[in-house]
Amino acid sequence: MRHKWSIARRLFVAHLLFMLALTATVGTATFIDARDHAYDEAGRRMSGIATAIADNPLVLQAAASPDPSAVLQPYALHVMSDADADFITIMAPDRTRWTHPRDEELGKPYIGSIDAALKGQIFTEITAGTLGPSVRTIAPVKDQSGNVKALVAAGVTVRTVDVAVSGRLPALLAIAFALLVGGSVASWLLGRYLRNVTRGWGPEQLAQLFAYYESVLHSVREGVILIDPKGRVVMYNDQAAELLGLTPRPSGADPGDAALLRDLPLAPSLKDLFESGRAAQDEIHLAGPRVLVVNQGPAVGPASSAGRQRPAVFGTVATIRDRTEIESLGSELETMRTLSDALRAQTHEHANRLHTIVSLMELGRADEALDFATKDLELSQQLTDEMVGAMEEPVLSALLMGKAAEAHERGVELGLQANSTAGTAGVAVQDLVTILGNLLDNAIDAAADAPAPKWVELSVESGVRGVDITVEDSGRGIDPGAMDDVFRHGFSTKASGAYGRGLGLALVRQAVHRLGGTVAITNPRGAHFHVFLPAAGTTKETS
Repeated sequence: MRHKWSIARRLFVAHLLFMLALTATVGTATFIDARDHAYDEAGRRMSGIATAIADNPLVLQAAASPDPSAVLQPYALHVMSDADADFITIMAPDRTRWTHPRDEELGKPYIGSIDAALKGQIFTEITAGTLGPSVRTIAPVKDQSGNVKALVAAGVTVRTVDVAVSGRLPALLAIAFALLVGGSVASWLLGRYLRNVTRGWGPEQLAQLFAYYESVLHSVREGVILIDPKGRVVMYNDQAAELLGLTPRPSGADPGDAALLRDLPLAPSLKDLFESGRAAQDEIHLAGPRVLVVNQGPAVGPASSAGRQRPAVFGTVATIRDRTEIESLGSELETMRTLSDALRAQTHEHANRLHTIVSLMELGRADEALDFATKDLELSQQLTDEMVGAMEEPVLSALLMGKAAEAHERGVELGLQANSTAGTAGVAVQDLVTILGNLLDNAIDAAADAPAPKWVELSVESGVRGVDITVEDSGRGIDPGAMDDVFRHGFSTKASGAYGRGLGLALVRQAVHRLGGTVAITNPRGAHFHVFLPAAGTTKETS
């Protein structure tokens, strides 16, 4: 049962027990203090009475008489009544009582300490006598020479003092009760707050849940980042640190030490998304060399059990997936699709030419059919030789052949200028496919939408320093006001609903920057893109 109690219940019970113990301790201490104070006050009062009687000349005179009791007993009873004392005993130095509230005690020895009084000192004590325990003061009666001739003891029984203390008990009990009630109410309010915050879970459950969450956060393949309403990054897991280029956050770190979002080295688009707190679903963002897919939503707490309060929003939580490899595979797939489209176009064109040759043969024009077939073969072989001879890399040759066939099918003339040894200069062919493929796609689209003549010029030069790539088209060019936005992810001049729009040139810039190269845009006739990629092992050229 102990492990099933929530933190709120445990705190309430512990606080209630503490308040009970505190109330009992404070009440007992207050009662003892009040009793001691009452005893001290009774002692001071009895000291005054005993001293006043001892200073009365009547007592000294009576002590020298043959029968002191005859004179002192009535006097002592009268003073005892007026002073509200339980007893006044006047005695001889040898303890013989001359006065006592009970006549039968006269002449008997006094019970109590008198040594200090015999030395001329006044002292107070609590001791038991014939009337029971009492607070009493003994004062000496001295003659003119300072000799002790008699002793005066004035006292009040402990029972009487306790009765006086008991009169204060209602006030003490009221204070103790108020303290107990106030502490219980405070415990209940605090317990209610904790119950809402912890959802009624116990510390063992919370510790187990925290361990599970920590294990999940640090084992999932997706990045997770939590941002509070003040713009502080409260938590992120190892995968998020790797994807975003952040320093790994230790397990169980104090949320109060969270870094501000604006101080983290995040990509601008990601920082804008996280700062806005808006909901996002499968948004693509470029972060350095990575293509990331981000989902974001509010971190909402549970609503109150009564349903009267709205759920609390503790910030936003975002999940991040790495799509870099998928984009790389997509580029390769796009290359294969381009080749497939080229083959389809060539097949369609070859079928038309074959039908022409067959028709000429059926008309009996064999010589013309042979001449047509020979010239067509020469043109096809010339195009193949130009593309293959211009590029050492077979993958790039295949890409360019496919793009040439696609351009031809769309009525665009694709021209290629390349030196005979235009290799890759150590640059990964996958990156070249990404850069060339996307630049040619945009150029062919721009030229196809423009009035005739429609053309695209590609120049590739490779040397010791690196690779120079120039792509120019006969399109309408780029709006000068949009030069800074061309490479931004999501920007496109094409139809807004097209799939994948606004990503191609962003991937080009990402690849160029990752390789340490430069990219520039001008508008001499149409759009003119110039890309320089330094050879592997060389330093980055300043643009």
